[in-house]
Amino acid sequence: MDRSQFDAIIFDMDGVLIDSEPLWKIAMEEAFQSVGCNITRKDFQKTVGLRIDEVVRFWHKERGWEGLTCEQLEDVIMQKMVALVKANGEPLPGVIETIEYLRTNGYKIGLGTSSYRVLIDAVLETLQLTTSFDFIHSAEDEIHGKPHPAVYLTVAARLKVAPQRCLVIEDSFNGVVAGLAAQMKVVCIPEKTHHPDERLGIATQNYSDMSEFLKDFSL
Repeated sequence: MDRSQFDAIIFDMDGVLIDSEPLWKIAMEEAFQSVGCNITRKDFQKTVGLRIDEVVRFWHKERGWEGLTCEQLEDVIMQKMVALVKANGEPLPGVIETIEYLRTNGYKIGLGTSSYRVLIDAVLETLQLTTSFDFIHSAEDEIHGKPHPAVYLTVAARLKVAPQRCLVIEDSFNGVVAGLAAQMKVVCIPEKTHHPDERLGIATQNYSDMSEFLKDFSL
């Protein structure tokens, strides 16, 4: 990969910086079961990469429940996620080294995630990355979440870098589509609990982990 074609690197968060997808599945399974909605962790493959409000609305339409509104169930899930991240969160292999390399070599670094700000703060504090990004943005603040490109376009605009000079690092199909729709190159490092997904082949490049990406990018 020719690093000279990029001025900014924009990271997704869940499944890219932190191995949070298993934690999401635990939090959601417990929360949905609390309202009598028995959705398994395998079922959640259908909603990977969506904002939590979109996930909850999807399953409310599919299965339905009583007792809590969608907004109240979102709050339950987020509270569980924050606690799980603080107790179990660790950076994925190569993340710290990659961010250090990018900062040392003058790249602008952004974060564009579907997660809400409360979880972003918990993850960055837990991973000790609170000062690592030039701009942090949540799709919570956009009308549309991924696969819509809005979150990535906003990050590029705030970094003052043309989308075509940005490289996105993603782990899910919805995220890859969002980055490509923003006219950015997209590296995909598939989250390991996802079923193999041939659709991820649309990414500009696929790697097994961040360390492999860094080795190629720094050549």
